[in-house]
Amino acid sequence: MKIAFIGAGNMAAALIGGMIKRGVPAANLYAVDPHDDTRSRAAAQFGIGSAAAPDAALKSYDAIVLAVKPQVAKAVAETLAPHLDAQQLVISIAAGIRASDLSRWLGGHARIVRTMPNTPALIGMGVTGLVALEGVDAAGRELASQILGAVGESVWFDDEAKIDAVTAISGSGPAYVFYFIEALEEAARQLGMDAEQGRALAVATFTGAAQLAAQSGEPASVLRERVTSKGGTTAAALAAFDASGVKDAIVRGALAADARAKEMGEEFGRQ
Repeated sequence: MKIAFIGAGNMAAALIGGMIKRGVPAANLYAVDPHDDTRSRAAAQFGIGSAAAPDAALKSYDAIVLAVKPQVAKAVAETLAPHLDAQQLVISIAAGIRASDLSRWLGGHARIVRTMPNTPALIGMGVTGLVALEGVDAAGRELASQILGAVGESVWFDDEAKIDAVTAISGSGPAYVFYFIEALEEAARQLGMDAEQGRALAVATFTGAAQLAAQSGEPASVLRERVTSKGGTTAAALAAFDASGVKDAIVRGALAADARAKEMGEEFGRQ
């Protein structure tokens, strides 16, 4: 398995590091990035080959991971297109870029997998939604699963429109969690705790609750009910949340993120 990365930023570095931990030789990995500092840092950290721009060397790689900002995806794809082989797999982690538009920018390249990872991938605990164009066979899907699986879990979808929903739920989701942690830290402050105490309690509560949900396999509603005694402290807090429409607000927020993801796809697709 030989993988080249176009873009060597944080997410690319997470994937490279994850694959090396899983036994992929550094000699089989390659990074292309126009920024000297970013490229040099990846080369030094992982012992991989690197270049400032796409060239003919890319043809020897099984997969090309497009790890660039969506605003520059079209320009980068056009510089990449002359150096692609029709059998190579292209995996995009560029948010909002539809696979059909990327295919067009790559001169009709058909072996494309569009993905949406999230930032916990930086510590190997991410989750990624993936969808493949019809030109991707079972072997290509497996290769994509291996690459994105190096930084966490992978979930496949048959409908590309669902990737916008993935963006809304798990792509943006870490920010929702951090937002709630901020609120708990503020409540702790108002209850007389210092910043360190409030952060320790809030973060450990989220970490523990998430692990409990992952390991128990039971619905979140059941786990919530087990913490909630009638007339108790948790019931009082949840009643206040419900009175303020917190759950509905979270749902509306995720739906707004989905709508914005669709708008971004339209905006970038007009390029």
